[in-house]
Amino acid sequence: MMEAVQSVDTGAGALFIVKNYEGDVMNFDMGAEMATGDVLQVVTNDDMAVEDSTYTTGRRGVAGTVVVEKILGAAAEEGLGLQALKNLGDAVNGNARSFGVALTSCTVPAAGKPTFELGEQEMEFGVGIHGEPGRRRDSLKPADEIAEEICTAILEDLGPATGTPALLFINGFGGTPSMELYLMYHAARRIFERHGVTIARSLVGSYVTSLDMAGCSITLVGMDAETLSYWDAPVHTPALRWGM
Repeated sequence: MMEAVQSVDTGAGALFIVKNYEGDVMNFDMGAEMATGDVLQVVTNDDMAVEDSTYTTGRRGVAGTVVVEKILGAAAEEGLGLQALKNLGDAVNGNARSFGVALTSCTVPAAGKPTFELGEQEMEFGVGIHGEPGRRRDSLKPADEIAEEICTAILEDLGPATGTPALLFINGFGGTPSMELYLMYHAARRIFERHGVTIARSLVGSYVTSLDMAGCSITLVGMDAETLSYWDAPVHTPALRWGM
């Protein structure tokens, strides 16, 4: 991290965007202390499925991190200052909620075996992006029932006002076909709109993956005119490309 700061800092400082995992936070803290120049951090914790885990104190940072990164990248390109970028990142993170479900475990190469075992008719609710177990094991259910539980939990935790514009992000964990992700998007969108949320933007695909895990997460991010404009700003990266 220190070397990255030295490579990219043009004099205005650097901003770390860190998922809330204890190892990540510790290493980025060390990088910030060792780096020269101003370094601030946005710690993402959008996963409302699990409050504390073996790997975290508080909520985990998951797919909502992509939204924070896109919006802050666009804002930085427009010349927003370091502290303003941190404030914006904290606000976007505060308006984001995610919840994942896995149909299989992932296999970490160093371990060589699945992180946990799931039966053919089982799924894990609230799984983490590194293959951490979730809040409970359950029997396999249709997509509409899965979406209903997840979206209801997100709405209860986020509490968006009726008519609130939002981004709906369906993130695949690496082993889920696009067709199934769009099936979940359709189910989630109908539920959110039934509760008065306006889906102003959408993103569907495998962006924050767990190697070969089958499953997905649903992320809802409340947006305003400023964040929508930054989201819509042209982007050209390996994963996100529009407006160019």
